[in-house]
Amino acid sequence: MQMFKGIVFLAVFIPSLACHGQDFKADFDKSFHAGDTTSQILVLKEWEASNPKDPELFTRYFNYFFAKSKKKVLALTSDPPYGEGLLIQDSTGSTVGYMGDRIYFDPNLLQAAFNRIDSGIALFPDRLDMRFGKIYALGQEKDWTGFTDEIIKTVRQSKRNRNKWTWTNDERKDNGEQFLLSSIQGYQTELYETENDSLLRNMRSIAQEVLKYYPDHVESLSTLSVTYLLLGEYDKGIEPLLKAEAINPKDGIVLGNIAQGYRLKGDTASALNYYGKMLRLDDQEAKAFAQKQIQALQAR
Repeated sequence: MQMFKGIVFLAVFIPSLACHGQDFKADFDKSFHAGDTTSQILVLKEWEASNPKDPELFTRYFNYFFAKSKKKVLALTSDPPYGEGLLIQDSTGSTVGYMGDRIYFDPNLLQAAFNRIDSGIALFPDRLDMRFGKIYALGQEKDWTGFTDEIIKTVRQSKRNRNKWTWTNDERKDNGEQFLLSSIQGYQTELYETENDSLLRNMRSIAQEVLKYYPDHVESLSTLSVTYLLLGEYDKGIEPLLKAEAINPKDGIVLGNIAQGYRLKGDTASALNYYGKMLRLDDQEAKAFAQKQIQALQAR
């Protein structure tokens, strides 16, 4: 899976002195980066009274409420804390916990953020920054159901608008399809890195939705296969990989995953065949990896 970090639209915007709406944006952004919440809400209320359907107003309201919703508390946890923390060990030297900052979100303020961005999306369904901002926040909250649902909604909208997306200040997003799909792979990586097997179904749902509209998307075929291979459903995992190979027979990751699928299944001959295909690639790293795997299989 390709790595791609969630996009947040907490950016510095260049004000235009010729446009009063731009003055609101500049004033808000200045107070936002200064952490002055009193000034932020005053600007937002004046802005809303002046131009209540300005798309940038919705993103700034979202930023305001989302930032306010994020809280830190000192807590004893079993996992390493956010930022620096204190390691706690017992008399044998074994780790029993950590003392450090824990992040949580005030539910009322977070809901206020979502209400604002949902209103913006309803009015401006092709503003991809709004959709990605909400997905990012859901991931931060670890609301994986909402996270998955919003990604699927965005994929469906991509079919309706043919990836004619806009971004901040209603600027047209170039290479809309490529940008969308690479971003979705980043979100898939975020789910995968939780190492929570129950979220493999979320990954599968996203991949299947993407493949409805983009059947040749090799990365989603690979992701779909992973959701089966990790659960021991090897035939189901190999099937989408064979489709991916037909699309791009020189994709080293695809060939390696097919080989691994056959290896896990116990089909050594097929695994060796696919490692052999990797040896014929121009990718030296892939060839070196394949050679090691072949040696390990032949040594059995």
